[in-house]
Amino acid sequence: MRVAAIIPAYNEEKSIAKVIRDIPSVISEIIVVNNNSSDRTAEAAVLAGATVLFEEMQGYGAACLKGIEYCKNKNFDIIVFLDGDYSDYPEETYDFIDRIKNENYDFVIGSRIVGKSEKGALPFQSRIGNTIAGVLINFFWKVKYTDLGPFRAIKFDKLLELNMNDKWYGWTVEMQIKAAQKKMKIIEIPVKYRKRIGKSKVTGTIKGTVMASIIILSTIFSYAFKFKK
Repeated sequence: MRVAAIIPAYNEEKSIAKVIRDIPSVISEIIVVNNNSSDRTAEAAVLAGATVLFEEMQGYGAACLKGIEYCKNKNFDIIVFLDGDYSDYPEETYDFIDRIKNENYDFVIGSRIVGKSEKGALPFQSRIGNTIAGVLINFFWKVKYTDLGPFRAIKFDKLLELNMNDKWYGWTVEMQIKAAQKKMKIIEIPVKYRKRIGKSKVTGTIKGTVMASIIILSTIFSYAFKFKK
């Protein structure tokens, strides 16, 4: 099976090469989407052997959509998403692919909540936010999620069925809601999580935390309203 890894990256010059280095060879192509970085993220990614795309619109979802568009004519079977800050453990990619290849899951999500997180790696506000989002999604769509973690893998044809739209912080929750609505075969698996290299663009600032919370909650209620209609 051909597998691509999509890594949205904004000012990850110090970490991106480490992420690329630790991605196992089972990945056919590593795609780093440089999301309007002001540092040398793109150069570091190229030197480490990744394909680098450029997305000027600032936004996690916008970068992911750029990567998906690139993959459409490349005959990939599975798409893996992970962050470029080295907080995930890329070598765990094997576990995601195995669940899809050998157990026929459509969508595999890495849960930092049920996995082992380094002390201080997952802030309190993130844990609370993930719990609230999980409760709401379970209430509306009867699918249990413990995390909205970025480390995930999905069959490419199933990903295209989701018709993803969010260009900001609502990307992960949109994917999980739509997968639940379509009754895909979904599983969460425990993943390790460590302190990121550099400062978080979301939970590292009050503004980022507030914005992300508002967008995630508005996304959930927006789809719940559509669902009920």
